Amino acid sequence: MDSETFLEDDKSSLTMAEAVETIRQLRKVFNIVRLIDVRECQVVDIEADCKRQEGKCYEFWGKKQRCVDCVCSRVLADQQQKSKYEAYDKALYQVVAKYLVIEGQTYVLELITKVNSSNAVINPTTDTQAGEYYSHYSDLLYVDALTQVYNRRFYEELMKNSKKTAGVAMLDIDDFKLYNDVYGHDVGDSAIRTVARVAKECLKSSDYIIRYGGDEFVLVLPDISAAEFASTLKQICNKVHESIIGGYQHLTLSVSIGGVLLQDETVAEALQRADKLMYHAKLRKNIVITESTPHESGILNNEKKKNVLIVDDSEMNRFLLKEILKEEYNIIEAENGLEAMNIMREEEENISLMLLDIVMPVMNGFEVLQQMNNTRLIDKVPVIVISGDESVGSIRKAYEMRATDYINRPFDTGIVQRRVLNAVLLYAKQKTLMSLLKEQYEEKEKTSHIMIDILSHIVEFRNKESGTHVRNINKLTRMMLEHLMQKTTRYKLSYADAAMITNASTLHDIGKIAISDEILNKPGKLTKEEFDIMKTHTTIGARMLEDLDMYQDEPFMKYAYEIARWHHERYDGKGYPDGLFGEQIPISAQIVSLADVYDALTSKRVYKPAFTHEKAVEMIIGGECGQQFNPLLLQCFLEIKDDIQEMMQEN
Repeated sequence: MDSETFLEDDKSSLTMAEAVETIRQLRKVFNIVRLIDVRECQVVDIEADCKRQEGKCYEFWGKKQRCVDCVCSRVLADQQQKSKYEAYDKALYQVVAKYLVIEGQTYVLELITKVNSSNAVINPTTDTQAGEYYSHYSDLLYVDALTQVYNRRFYEELMKNSKKTAGVAMLDIDDFKLYNDVYGHDVGDSAIRTVARVAKECLKSSDYIIRYGGDEFVLVLPDISAAEFASTLKQICNKVHESIIGGYQHLTLSVSIGGVLLQDETVAEALQRADKLMYHAKLRKNIVITESTPHESGILNNEKKKNVLIVDDSEMNRFLLKEILKEEYNIIEAENGLEAMNIMREEEENISLMLLDIVMPVMNGFEVLQQMNNTRLIDKVPVIVISGDESVGSIRKAYEMRATDYINRPFDTGIVQRRVLNAVLLYAKQKTLMSLLKEQYEEKEKTSHIMIDILSHIVEFRNKESGTHVRNINKLTRMMLEHLMQKTTRYKLSYADAAMITNASTLHDIGKIAISDEILNKPGKLTKEEFDIMKTHTTIGARMLEDLDMYQDEPFMKYAYEIARWHHERYDGKGYPDGLFGEQIPISAQIVSLADVYDALTSKRVYKPAFTHEKAVEMIIGGECGQQFNPLLLQCFLEIKDDIQEMMQEN
């Protein structure tokens, strides 16, 4: 076995012959290799005649030096490989201790080598020289580069196994993944730095803040009372919520914190309890839960518990799951799939999770999943299948039908609790993400609408038309598109297409900017020459849009061009500018054409009064307005004419 492979495993079990050969190979790499028999605390096959006793001085290459943070004793306690750095005689050494079993007997293998001190750090000791090394190199090993607080290595090597009078807390940034996914990693990093800075400002110099991983921090506050501990954690929570990420004033930071006081245990053991409280805090976000003040968090308030629907025909199974989850959730029960679906239809917004059995009468679990997929309920409520069926086929089928998780019976209480909590938190994050994305989309849409409206109103201002014309065309186009998409799939329009066509409709008359006021606002009938000039607004508008080279690959520009150029084409081929007929005319232009004619008929113009809704409908259907339309569009128009009238009356 080579030395690299040997050191990859925390534990090794060897024969004596294998141990001798391994040590021989390791001595080619390390300055000193020594095997310690833990029964006698005696170095076996030593390089020098030296003995080591835990917590006492030991012979360090012929010199006396104080043993601080004995790495061998920690290896024996954890049965895992450990390392640390120590200084001696103006040099820095790495000490690696490895748990080893040789022919059934326990040993610690100690490996010592001189290292490049610019890449390492040692533990603080009472030795002056070692202390100088520590102050120079500790930032390289135990300080997180992003936040300048202690890092995970500091926790693992110096904190997790310590026992002290202290408060221990786990802090997690709410919805942190969303900052990265929506705004980018730079904003995510800024959020982490902000939380670390605020926490440090609220803590004493004797307190520890450790970046545990990603967006999680461990807080260790020595010698603190329960009341002061809870108060400090709440102060951190509140200060974070008041903080602003530079350049993103609209973002609201918050953290969830769980805290406990050490009770004759290690920091690691206390952290497990704090972590559980933190997960409960994340159900509501921006709160602190400590063991001494759970009532303040609202966790024990039934009105604020999440609702979990248990679906199983076995009363005993429902009882067992209810007993496991009732402290943290409100439980709703259903005896079969049909009853569950009736509950879901009435309470879908209030159900946070479904626990679903597969084999049930009336409607089984797979049928429930099928109905939830058909009605899109599966997008709103996560489903964990809990079943005695361990076959690969059933498990695969459940996941294919978009179950969130699959737990086999008999189940472990802790596993059920954690998986339920993970599923609830996951879907809560997804809802928050969708809300953020919707907010961003609506903000962009609002900006786009404002710019398009401004440009369109320039045309209206020159044309002396009503200020509502653009908005009317927009609304009528949207209503027609929605009804057409419900009625037929002939045009293969997506909701994204419909949104772009609706927005592009506001540019239908953009070419009128180039038409003179004398023609554009002439109160009487236009001469043939004047009408020929007026008709050029279609090609002018199309050319204006076509000249925007940088946007030609955008789908929106395709629809805007179609509408600007062809919204005066006629279904019988007698329109302008290109004499297109029938389905040669893009459906976007056909719909805007119908909307434009209806609004023109029902609006007052310099050359005509406004017609009533009823008269306008009669003229369009009867072909009395000089325009011919797609029969399918006319049918849609008739079917929603009452909705159109209601919309027009609201303007």
